[in-house]
Amino acid sequence: MSAIRGKDTKPELVVRKILYAMGFRYRLHVRALPGTPDIVLSSTRKIINVHGCFWHLHRCRRGRSTPKTNEKFWDTKRRENVARDRQARSALRKIGWDVLEIWECELGDRVRLINRIEAFLKRENTRRRDT
Repeated sequence: MSAIRGKDTKPELVVRKILYAMGFRYRLHVRALPGTPDIVLSSTRKIINVHGCFWHLHRCRRGRSTPKTNEKFWDTKRRENVARDRQARSALRKIGWDVLEIWECELGDRVRLINRIEAFLKRENTRRRDT
């Protein structure tokens, strides 16, 4: 499990290529923002986080699978990931960022994924900045 990366994962690269092809430019892993988001589109105040289904307990087949060894440790770790995601998402929205979460299992249907990203980016950010 130590070989699992947290940055520049294959799902993240797929989403980044789609965004680039659509003409969007972005920043990666901005530490100044809560949760160090995966993809930051500063000009539109939009953030895209790409989550692995297993690591972030998605409702799909991969997210529901559990390791056979050291089950308690992995369950705790994965639940902490979900709690941290929720807290970061809330903090980002509070300071005026619009957040989209893309799950690893969604990458299979590329047309649907592109449509979802386009809809998110076209949607007006109704969140206001709290200064």
